[in-house]
Amino acid sequence: MILKDEPRLDPALKTVLKKIGLDGEALDPAVKLTDSKETKLAYLSATEPLYQALSDIVFKPLASPKNIKEETQIIKGEDENNITLYISRPKTATQSLPAVLHLHGGGMSLLAAADPNYVHWRQNLAAKGLIVIGVEFRNIAGVNGNYAFPAGLNDCYSALKWLYQQKKALGISNIIVYGESGGGNLTLATTLKAKKDNALHLIDGVFAQCPYISNHYGNPVESNLYSLIENDKYLINNASMNIMAALYDGVSSKNPLAWPYHATQEDLSDLPPHVIYVNELDPLRDEGIVYHNKLEKAKVKSDLTILKGTVHAAEGLFPEQLPKIHQQVQEDIKHFAENVNSRFSV
Repeated sequence: MILKDEPRLDPALKTVLKKIGLDGEALDPAVKLTDSKETKLAYLSATEPLYQALSDIVFKPLASPKNIKEETQIIKGEDENNITLYISRPKTATQSLPAVLHLHGGGMSLLAAADPNYVHWRQNLAAKGLIVIGVEFRNIAGVNGNYAFPAGLNDCYSALKWLYQQKKALGISNIIVYGESGGGNLTLATTLKAKKDNALHLIDGVFAQCPYISNHYGNPVESNLYSLIENDKYLINNASMNIMAALYDGVSSKNPLAWPYHATQEDLSDLPPHVIYVNELDPLRDEGIVYHNKLEKAKVKSDLTILKGTVHAAEGLFPEQLPKIHQQVQEDIKHFAENVNSRFSV
């Protein structure tokens, strides 16, 4: 089925997708898996400005909140590289506030924390009473490339350690690691890396939206992740995700630090509370659901929400067309960050 004929699609979302020409089938990549690494990297890098141009159109006209202040901090990563952090916070605060370490989307391949859609998201979370830190981590391709796994993960983990060290100086109560899509992958992987390093004290809670975590994009039938078949080419497609996955850590990788879907029960045990959001019409829907189920089986506290009628990451991409869902997710992030230690109490 073509997306524009999908009866489950939210009517407001259908209208905007038609307006911007994204209500048909997502185009297959102009490269093949068998092409050279250089060819695939060049293709991904060439697509980045197209995504950023769409972000400019949607988000640059939107007004920024007046009650926040922003600063930029450059820290040294564990690979001795410089990492830029964008910090947004309320102008006035009479008590310690929760911090949200935001890891942006883009399949670990593209886009930047400085892009207008991510700036808008961080600013509006900060306006609700949170300290939000965007991490400019290394990507596979584009302006922040060319770095494969584990470069980006190392940057996110370095940012987490820095943030924990700055809790008192920044007036932080809790630390939530949060991200969407590829950033959802890095959110879950950062948490698994913290456990591996016996450093789970760094994280109070984990919030992942539409996480890109299975590396089953080349074998959807064998994976039993039915949404990879049901929703393929709804805004995004398996073929493009498989290209990115191959460049990130190889098409056959099942390393849970690269692809958290493959984490064992031992890997998951004793992790902090999680919230998982997925989109009903997203190819990635079922891997997020499976991860939530695996967390519960490992006795980890986890909530799951399925956003009906929405495509991949729609809650963040279309704030004016989906205002209720947009606000719902932001309010849930705020509530989770403020109440992570009591949210799951009976």
